Amino acid sequence: MLTLIALEFRKLLLSRSVQLALLVSFLLPLLWAVAPRLNMLLGDMALVSGWQMPAVSIGVAVQFMIPLFIAVVVAELIGTEVSQGTLAPLLLRPISRVNLIVAKLVTALAFPFLLIGVTVLGSLLAGLPRGLGSFVGGTGLGPGLFVGVGSLSSVGALMEVLRGSFLAAFMLMPVAALALLCGILLLNTASAALATLATLNIMRLLVVFPEGLQQVLLTSHLALYAEQGNILPSMLLLLIYTIGFGLMAVFAFDRRDV
Repeated sequence: MLTLIALEFRKLLLSRSVQLALLVSFLLPLLWAVAPRLNMLLGDMALVSGWQMPAVSIGVAVQFMIPLFIAVVVAELIGTEVSQGTLAPLLLRPISRVNLIVAKLVTALAFPFLLIGVTVLGSLLAGLPRGLGSFVGGTGLGPGLFVGVGSLSSVGALMEVLRGSFLAAFMLMPVAALALLCGILLLNTASAALATLATLNIMRLLVVFPEGLQQVLLTSHLALYAEQGNILPSMLLLLIYTIGFGLMAVFAFDRRDV
């Protein structure tokens, strides 16, 4: 199993789509360092520390760009092998279908963490001119968001950024699992990516329904990275989505004629 996972990670990192996604995720935050109208994006609130840059970058990227990257790249885990004719011969080898798709699922679920990590790295680099020391305010990922609750040390800011980054990647895992499921059902990268994004957009449109329904929608919890207080219910719901989509992907692949 570990060999299969390592192989899938190697194929992932060699993919041009992944390389482009990582490059864009790293470079885009650097634009904030020279963006003349950044304060308008933040409601005329001036950033006073480089520790605040990750929240800005994550907040913008998770709205569409990172889910798009995840949908396309994860769909490619199945679609590319189908189009190149390499999946069927692989299944003829003494490899369990379940082990193969679990390896792809583990790789897919790790991809959001890779994207968010690169985004945060680029953000902190972009924030160097503003400094990464102690400051008065908040990182945008902790109590009080950008306003904060007083003076914040560099260690405290780092902890908030790490927490927010983990939650941002965690909340995107269901998107990766959904994209893998769509890839298995449709066996085509473009169709699977479109189906994933369409599903997310349909969920967003359901905000017109009663609040009780909204609370169980995946898209209602895609701001988890900045939430404070009791986040356990949201994390449990996102985990249920991830496990549910993942189990359906394993079940579908085990019975799919490829």
